[in-house]
Amino acid sequence: MTDAHDQHPEPRRHRVGAVLGDAGRELVRFHPSVGDWRVATRAGLATLLVLGGLVLAGRLDLGLYASFGIFASLYGGRLPTPGRWRIQVRHGLLLTAVIALGAAVATSDARAWLAIPVVAAVAAVASWLSDRQGWSPPGALFPVFAAGASATIPVDWAGVGIAALVAAGAATLSILLGALEQALLPVPHAPRTRPRPDGIGRHAILTAASVLVAGLIATGAQIGHPYWAMLAAVVPFAGRGAAVQLARGAHRLLGTCLGIALAALLLLLELPPIGVVLAVVVLQAAVELVVVRNYGLALVAITPLALVLVHASRPEPVGELLLERVLETAIGVGVALAAVALDRAIRRR
Repeated sequence: MTDAHDQHPEPRRHRVGAVLGDAGRELVRFHPSVGDWRVATRAGLATLLVLGGLVLAGRLDLGLYASFGIFASLYGGRLPTPGRWRIQVRHGLLLTAVIALGAAVATSDARAWLAIPVVAAVAAVASWLSDRQGWSPPGALFPVFAAGASATIPVDWAGVGIAALVAAGAATLSILLGALEQALLPVPHAPRTRPRPDGIGRHAILTAASVLVAGLIATGAQIGHPYWAMLAAVVPFAGRGAAVQLARGAHRLLGTCLGIALAALLLLLELPPIGVVLAVVVLQAAVELVVVRNYGLALVAITPLALVLVHASRPEPVGELLLERVLETAIGVGVALAAVALDRAIRRR
């Protein structure tokens, strides 16, 4: 005998309520993590050495490219297992390539509009590779950040080469530090397995479409940093499932709003170059200590970290910079969550 409850689908309001409840719990959840202090120490040291070197060379304006190279050392797991360096080398090459691509876009007077399809394509490829290869951390965030930011800094063709060299050098140094960590503080090799998720192609298309729409809205509105909207549009898709994606979008927006206060303080202090470096080192280490546990909390440090580096590369009025960050984050998160809701509705038909 069939139960009457099985004959009727769950009411839509109950499904929505369940998703919202799960998202609320995910929003305040602290996930377990291992090796946080290792990653924080390595990332902080790499940042200190690389940015310190740029200060000595009088080229702290290249710090944004260098920070993207350092991202390579964050891949492959938080513990220094044998062979991790190979994963990081691949990501170092990928990040250097997308930085060169973004910088090439920046040579054009039409960079603002040209960047939109280019960054959307980077998002699609990175999302597909992440799902297929089991990237850790997952998602297209770092490649999109690197490509989008690089596309906004006007350069000539010589500048394209400089951007790529700085990123490659920073990646090499940070990867070598990871290899040194493995040699000095080894851990038992535990093969990491991550099941390949379903719908890899659909996920990549949805990610790219969100980036494209967010970029078009922000650029059309003539807000100063459209890539921030494109970046925010990627964030929810690092997770799977509507509840997790909703929570990540909320993390991005709320964490950004909280981080703006700290960013304002640091920017208004008008720190000298060495002060900028030390602030970035502390913030980078703080991010790595909490990012796995709660992404929203990490955004409180990520926001001032990004804004300090952006301001060091191209100084601009602080008030406008802070307002644009919030507006573009809201645009990107809104577009991504609308895409998640639309996709969910289509698949339920």
